[in-house]
Amino acid sequence: MNKEYKILEEKIGNLGLDINWVKDSIRNLEIETPSWGYGDSGTRFKVFRKKGVPGSLYEKLDDAAIVNKYTGVCPSVAVHIPWDKVENYDDACAYAENLGIRIGAVNPNVFQDDDYMLGSVTNADSDTRKKATAHMVECVDIARKFKSKSLSLWFADGTNYPGQGNIRKRKNWMLESLLELDKAMDDDMRMLIEYKAFEPGFYHTDINDWGMSYLLANKVGKKAQVLVDLGHHAQEVNIEHIVATLLDENKIGGFHFNNKKYADDDLIVGTIKPYELFLIFNEIIDAKFDGKTKDCAENIAYMIDQSHSIEPKIPAMIKSVINVQTAHAKALLVDRKALENARNNNDVLGAESAVHDAFLNDVRPLLAAVREEMGLNPDPMKAYLDSGYEMEKLKRGYGQGWE
Repeated sequence: MNKEYKILEEKIGNLGLDINWVKDSIRNLEIETPSWGYGDSGTRFKVFRKKGVPGSLYEKLDDAAIVNKYTGVCPSVAVHIPWDKVENYDDACAYAENLGIRIGAVNPNVFQDDDYMLGSVTNADSDTRKKATAHMVECVDIARKFKSKSLSLWFADGTNYPGQGNIRKRKNWMLESLLELDKAMDDDMRMLIEYKAFEPGFYHTDINDWGMSYLLANKVGKKAQVLVDLGHHAQEVNIEHIVATLLDENKIGGFHFNNKKYADDDLIVGTIKPYELFLIFNEIIDAKFDGKTKDCAENIAYMIDQSHSIEPKIPAMIKSVINVQTAHAKALLVDRKALENARNNNDVLGAESAVHDAFLNDVRPLLAAVREEMGLNPDPMKAYLDSGYEMEKLKRGYGQGWE
């Protein structure tokens, strides 16, 4: 492994890259894990119960801290309200801090209440719209208690049949709700607006694509940004094109990492389309060298949004983190001078090769070296499996904490 690293280090030098910049970039990439990714979950047809799976927020934080312990780059945990409500928020924050982690984005739930069957903030019933908006405003207060600065918003609002709803009215109701939420937020908070191409609105979904999310974020103002979920696109949509456009507009706020094969998004990130993930990071890193987009590119929130139904929870989360780190590290190694020269000379194959050659690099020795410098085991997955924690989890009851 050391010999392999030396070869890669020399290659990095030949590209004119500073090895310390590369290592610092790898170290500084923080990836937020979701509380719901540690709990029981399933398909639309069944929730699969597993032994040792946490039920309370405190138990989820225990598991999240383990992922951070072995990866070193997952210091925050996204929470979902009301799933993760607690009696004492100060106590929960202190508990997380003692584990070496913190609470990250707060996610309101405006899709599981019976009142939201025909929509939440876009419902034709004004009382239902008020209820949904009030819940989101409540989440602002909860975010303050959790010392969080981000609200992550996803709406299941949509219609199944033509004529079921007035699309223009629903658009304006959505905006009214977001503007009210914006007023309730502190100036240093941000609102991340997610979108989804379809489901559960089979005829129309109120925030159907990045353009609708971008439109709303622009109308809301500086606190609002677009959240890109990798699974929430139609087949073969060029996501890196969307990312580049939002970067240029300084309106991309975060990612939900996952992967899809056909429709939904609960496959482990990087398992189906690793090249796509690499190309997304290529656009982000490229934007960091442009004064116009640098600040936006450096303030993106990277979050995993996966419900692991058949995989063991913690190993699935660790694999997700490793896959993200791998794609990111490869994108750092793009020969940007050669790429720019090829573009300027209309050298199509030269430009493609400059990008693709970076993807072909085996960056595992580099990642291992960085982990060792951070005082971590170079192989997070093996270190976790050897720790015995997975067997210890089997002693747990369902949602009952440690026995």
